[in-house]
Amino acid sequence: MSEVTKMRLDKFAAKCGLGSRAEARALIRSGQVLVDGLPVKDGSLILDPLAAKVTVAGKELIYKEFHYLMLNKPAGVISATQDGLHATVLDLLPRPYRHLKLFPVSRLDRDTQGLLLLTDDGQLAHNLLAPKKQVPKTYLALIRGCVGKEDKEAFARGVVLSDFTTLPAELTVLAAADQSQVEVTICEGKFHQVKRMFHALGKEVLALKRIAMGPLTLDAKLAPGEARELTGEELDRLREWRQ
Repeated sequence: MSEVTKMRLDKFAAKCGLGSRAEARALIRSGQVLVDGLPVKDGSLILDPLAAKVTVAGKELIYKEFHYLMLNKPAGVISATQDGLHATVLDLLPRPYRHLKLFPVSRLDRDTQGLLLLTDDGQLAHNLLAPKKQVPKTYLALIRGCVGKEDKEAFARGVVLSDFTTLPAELTVLAAADQSQVEVTICEGKFHQVKRMFHALGKEVLALKRIAMGPLTLDAKLAPGEARELTGEELDRLREWRQ
């Protein structure tokens, strides 16, 4: 067993969703935690997380080095790990995940809803955020103004903004009227980019929701504010993404 794989029992229990390290230690001291069938009351016990069998109330704890959650972010919440004024996406997570060092992969504006990936896997996050990857992000948007052919052509060319010209983007008009419903796919993620693109064309984004990012699609069953772990298939697609 390599030194890298060794871990304290209290850290192992916390990584497996038993709460914070302090909460895990309290549970261990109560005698409810068994290691390889024997009760252990010392949270400092060193074990191999991939080989030891740890159970609590008859339920085996399965160790995961990294965690991957899909969140349907509601409006009014900050895509950050902490904020002094507003609730953050970490405040929305189920209790077992709140003590983990999760962070959002990319950001959504405070008033933007939809798909947000949270993880503690820095390498995977880097693969998705690196500009050279040009990971597509798809949004549903409600626009003040009638979106038409000229707007689609402008998006396809790249919209000229005050500080840069965007990469070509795909704009699909779902309904055109005084207020238009559209689907937008961009391969960048600059600050307020979709809003700025429409503003440059004389239109205003009234509502914005991200429905896809790379190989991930927002789970329609997730209500705003709800989160779930990625499925094995989703995680495989993420790991294979343009490696």
